[in-house]
Amino acid sequence: MLATPTINPDKPQSPSIEARGTYWITTFGCQMNKADSERMAGILEKMGYNEANGELEADLVIYNTCTIRDNAEQKVYSYLGRQALRKRSLPHLKLVIAGCVAQQEGEALLRRVPELDLVMGPQHANRLETLLSKVDSGQQVVATDDQHIMEDVTTARRDSKICGWVNVIYGCNERCTYCVVPSVRGKEQSRTKQAIKNEIEGLASLGYKEITLLGQNIDAYGRDLQEVTPEGKRKNSLSDLLHYIHEIKGIERIRFATSHPRYFTDELIQSCYRLPKVCEHFHIPFQSGDNDILKAMARGYTIEKYIKIIESIRTLMPNASISADVIVAFPGESEKQFYKTLSIIKEVEFDQLNTAAYSPRPNTPAANWDNQLSEEVKIERLREINSLVESVAKKRNLRYLGNIEEILVEGINQKDSNQLMGRTRTNRLTFFPQNTHGEWNYKPGDIVNVKIDQIRSFSLSGTPIQ
Repeated sequence: MLATPTINPDKPQSPSIEARGTYWITTFGCQMNKADSERMAGILEKMGYNEANGELEADLVIYNTCTIRDNAEQKVYSYLGRQALRKRSLPHLKLVIAGCVAQQEGEALLRRVPELDLVMGPQHANRLETLLSKVDSGQQVVATDDQHIMEDVTTARRDSKICGWVNVIYGCNERCTYCVVPSVRGKEQSRTKQAIKNEIEGLASLGYKEITLLGQNIDAYGRDLQEVTPEGKRKNSLSDLLHYIHEIKGIERIRFATSHPRYFTDELIQSCYRLPKVCEHFHIPFQSGDNDILKAMARGYTIEKYIKIIESIRTLMPNASISADVIVAFPGESEKQFYKTLSIIKEVEFDQLNTAAYSPRPNTPAANWDNQLSEEVKIERLREINSLVESVAKKRNLRYLGNIEEILVEGINQKDSNQLMGRTRTNRLTFFPQNTHGEWNYKPGDIVNVKIDQIRSFSLSGTPIQ
């Protein structure tokens, strides 16, 4: 899906840096892409670029792209076409395509959009300055080769001053038959615990209160580091990492995403239960409620195992929120198999679900199968599942009504300037009045006790408790 441009807050430019012009970054897709965009923006500002007022006014435009769904990819080409026309009358304009579409298409993008100056895959985000220097020398650059990702990711220009994303593992070694991520983001590369801790400590020193650890398959963290204890236990698991960073002063909340049911362990559940800063919110995609479809997807678990994970979480943390991803109309999915997915949604009562109809992606096995379903079936099943997701989410939200919840204030409600917005520990978006009798009572970064008096499917409203 299309995300709003990542870079918004005003930031004074250092007078010691020669101005290079203006930039604009539009980010498509997942949190990993958004984190990459923040890093690229930090590099650009270090180089002397300032954020433009809009993409049609910028001297350098970057589209950080997503290829997980075909509609997101097509939007990219629409945006590129608009900028290509602009460049014909503004030859100084630098046009960059980054991210997963860039990695997937490589040099083919230059043939399709010859106005492009730089095509760069996700592994090259930290090399933006070097790559732009080649562009400045007159080269048209393609950077999609495998790259070891450098540890220095602390120059990010972050969208929020309260909540920060921290990459802990890049890439993915899984081979789900529908997924293009391994081919565009490369093999798993875990950062060291010390490097991660250093970055979080830096965020804490700037006043950040919450961090989200990021990985395409975050439960795989550390398995490529190949360090074990004398007893044969892996030293660098996600559980170990949570314990290692937990006591960093200033950080009040810790989250992580995205999990894989194949690697989600009881040890991790126990760690989340025992560590007070780790929020009771788990994003664990299940993708289908039918075991035959899961096998065809090469997911490596059964729906029974998935349900057992959810039960283990709720045994220790009954009010924990569970969110997930699900795909409908996967090749060969029968109506009976689709209804098994609906049954799982009713049984688990997810707090939130990201839903998508199956979309064939290049270089994935499922794209070549001859049992593809029609667009009409995809549209109907997506409509039906979305209706169920909304009703289940609203039912699940009933547990908040009348409760007093701790809300970490993130900012002002963009739709109502008289309200502040923040999230519960369980990641439910919550709105409440920002002032009493015209006076500001709270500010971003505060943790406020709010009595919930109104629920909707995907958000809450309440009244601060003095």
